[in-house]
Amino acid sequence: MRWSLLGPVQVTAGGRVLPIDRPQQRAVLALLLLNADRLVPLGQLVSALWADDPPASARTQVQVCVSRIRAALRGAGADDLLTTQSGGYRLTVRGTELDLTEFTSAVERARAEEAAGRPAEAARLLRDGLALWRGPALAGAAGAFVDAAAAGLDEQRLLAYERLAAVELHLGRFAVTARTLRPLVAEHPLREPLVAGYLLALAGCGQQAAALRLYAQTRRRLVDELGVEPGPELSAAHLRVLRGRTPVAPEPVPAGPAGPPPAQLPGDPAWFTGRSVALRQLDALLPTDLGGAARAGEAGGSGRAVVISAIAGTAGVGKTTLAVHWAHRVAHRYPDGQLYVNLRGFDLDGRAVSPGEALRGFLEALHVPPQRIPTDLPGQAALFRTLLAHRRVLVLLDNARDDEQVRPLLPGSPGTLVVVTSRNRLTGLVVNAGAHPVTLDLLAAAEARELLTARLGRGRARREASALDEIVRCCAGLPLALAVVAARAVGQPDAPLTVLAGELRDSDPDRLSPLATGDPMTDVRAVFSWSYRALDADSARLFRLLGLHPGPDAGRTAVASLAGLPPARVGPLIADLTRANLLTERSVGRYAMHDLLRAYASELCHDTDPEAEREAARRRLFDHYLHASHAADHLLDPYRLARPAALTPPAPGVTVGDRPEHGWATGWFAAEHHVLLACVERAAATGLDRHAWTLAAALTTYLDRSGHWPELAAAQRTALAAARRRGDRAGQALAHRGLAIACTWSGEHEAAHRHYRRDLELYRELGDDTGRAHTHLGVSWVLARQGRLRAALDETRLALDLYRAADYRVGQAKALNNLGWMHARLGEPGPALHCCQSALRLHEETGDRHGAALTWDSLGYVRHGLGDHDEAADCYRRALALHRELGDRYDEAEVLDNLGDSLRAAGDLDAARRAWREALAIFDELRHPDADRPRSKLAAPVPMASTGGGEL
Repeated sequence: MRWSLLGPVQVTAGGRVLPIDRPQQRAVLALLLLNADRLVPLGQLVSALWADDPPASARTQVQVCVSRIRAALRGAGADDLLTTQSGGYRLTVRGTELDLTEFTSAVERARAEEAAGRPAEAARLLRDGLALWRGPALAGAAGAFVDAAAAGLDEQRLLAYERLAAVELHLGRFAVTARTLRPLVAEHPLREPLVAGYLLALAGCGQQAAALRLYAQTRRRLVDELGVEPGPELSAAHLRVLRGRTPVAPEPVPAGPAGPPPAQLPGDPAWFTGRSVALRQLDALLPTDLGGAARAGEAGGSGRAVVISAIAGTAGVGKTTLAVHWAHRVAHRYPDGQLYVNLRGFDLDGRAVSPGEALRGFLEALHVPPQRIPTDLPGQAALFRTLLAHRRVLVLLDNARDDEQVRPLLPGSPGTLVVVTSRNRLTGLVVNAGAHPVTLDLLAAAEARELLTARLGRGRARREASALDEIVRCCAGLPLALAVVAARAVGQPDAPLTVLAGELRDSDPDRLSPLATGDPMTDVRAVFSWSYRALDADSARLFRLLGLHPGPDAGRTAVASLAGLPPARVGPLIADLTRANLLTERSVGRYAMHDLLRAYASELCHDTDPEAEREAARRRLFDHYLHASHAADHLLDPYRLARPAALTPPAPGVTVGDRPEHGWATGWFAAEHHVLLACVERAAATGLDRHAWTLAAALTTYLDRSGHWPELAAAQRTALAAARRRGDRAGQALAHRGLAIACTWSGEHEAAHRHYRRDLELYRELGDDTGRAHTHLGVSWVLARQGRLRAALDETRLALDLYRAADYRVGQAKALNNLGWMHARLGEPGPALHCCQSALRLHEETGDRHGAALTWDSLGYVRHGLGDHDEAADCYRRALALHRELGDRYDEAEVLDNLGDSLRAAGDLDAARRAWREALAIFDELRHPDADRPRSKLAAPVPMASTGGGEL
């Protein structure tokens, strides 16, 4: 697959352009590609296409576009790349299949090569990246967002050309540079960096007269059309030509006003590492003209400063570090000065810097005599805007509390860049001042290791790599915590890192004490407290209670249950916490906090809230997950064998919510299963044993079908211990059954038999014959996996007799399907067909779609054995459709493997290979040893058949 944004928006597969032709369809595709591998909510698509004026049919139009895109992808066998999830869409793009990704990667690698002193390789990478462009970005797409997005992408292209010119001038490739820049200068005659590069290239080719004429023409147009003189970069290039110096590279020179321009930026952080994504976001928001004020219409809107708001993020995440580092990187673009103020929006003493104080400091830095500074805030702001008009100045407003503190400090000059950092999301600034939010997240593990390595030295980091990784994990990717630990390690150069890692690891639950410094500016607990103290009482209570949640994230109804509030009341509190960056909305409706922040919330909760309230909140949370998971499990498999007993009513204040249909259940489990696994462990650890084993039982079907067998085994071990503590034999039986299922699929057959034997004993003690039947059916499947088919038949017949005695038709159907599949494996097609057809009738009567899917698979296997390969393929396709609808990943792969066998036998080798490749991809995703089956078939010159069918 090849996805293209750098030119016409299109998708190419197998050398063929897929039929996605309508402008609106291309716009939807472009939005999904610009957010590749991320969930894009339907509402965001509507807003992007129509801004503030969507038609009544907007959502329907988007859904139709997505359907057409998916149909086009289906024609290339790739419709699975575009999925519907949680009220939005996700487009999966592999590697560098997207031209924009490849272009961005080439530019980044070129920057690294240039920094390493390899300009020739940097030039090659830049040319390779620029060769990917096939015309104006996002061509053929139509929507409200297109012009701005395309302009941003085209700006990246021009910046890459400017970098290429600088590198090639350094290499002395003057003629090549002149040919490259000639059409670009014709297209952008007032873009001074391009003109400066072209000027030097012409001079390097011996065409000084042409270079001087070009400068004169450009200067005249700047003066006549924009009323400004050339900026420092173009002026410096002109001066070099006048002096007859052979150009080496364009060199910006300071352009001095009468007084020295302010240079107030703090020092560039010595140990800055990582943050490549955030830096690219910031680079992309630079004014399109390096001359800044020369082009009022393109620098952040008509007559407005470009404001980059947000470098927003939680306490200690490194907002100031990033802002200061990036400001140093781009300071040369703003020769008229760099202004900085720490607004102290969250200081412990509660005394933030007022806008008037900040403005007085700026005006003094701009050489305004004290007696000329107005005494009122409007007058100060007006003078500040006047002084910055037609100047290129960078303003860094650090640690802002809210929009009101920032708004008077915004210049009006389009040549000025304003960067604001805040723990709060300055939404008003985004809406009213056109600010561009850039949200800073925790460091990835690789970036965190890089930061520690830079401080400790590569030798020490390499020698104690495992301890370094443990420190990274304990610090949760929080730069402040990593910096504190690094400082301690540097101060103790002879102490092993394992000692420090152990101290961090063993301090749980008091995880913050090893990160204490005694300095309120760097102590992690103190820094968190600044944000917490700014909350109102209700939001602060919710923040504390969230420390009881086991993580990694939570949905709105879970948060409502934890707080004992209706979802409508908890919504504004969640919004307060997300605005304060004490909570992060990781995906639509799902909220998370990093481990250290959760530890701080838990610490506050234990210090502030009585034990009875904490216990009630935990019980409400576990009740929510227990009732929701049992409802979802019932939707996932209404005909599940060995279902837990009915639940007791949830505690007051618990929100369970509506449970619409099967598709919801699959998506809910996919989003929540990590949380549910953590809840099993936490419930058992806090004495809520019944919650632990019943919650583990509700997870069994989903974890089994999705191939999460190690997680299934871990949850069931915890459940078994919990049920034993309570002496609950029914709970023990369910846990043993879950462990047996996990062992069966993991190839631990003897362990599976041990669990099933204990299961039979427990069900006999309970007098539960249906439970015994379920167990005999499970034992038969283990025996079949071992190749002991006659013994498996005997176990299945025992199950069938018990089901018939209990008049349990769902169980009878499952047992009959297993009998049919085993007869087919033994080469007995007559009994096989009879049993499978009987099973299918019962499945259809009871409505058991999962059972019907397995039986269609068995029938396909029987038909294949009889030589009816086309009929077999039809049976497999029916099974496949049901498994996909139900989200049964392992069974889907197994049916695809079997379908490939029948297609190969029918003479359609290409279709067979496609089926095996799909099967292999799923098996590999599940990390299942059965992947060897389709892999060997794909490798063999004459592929061979496999097995299918049966059920647990």
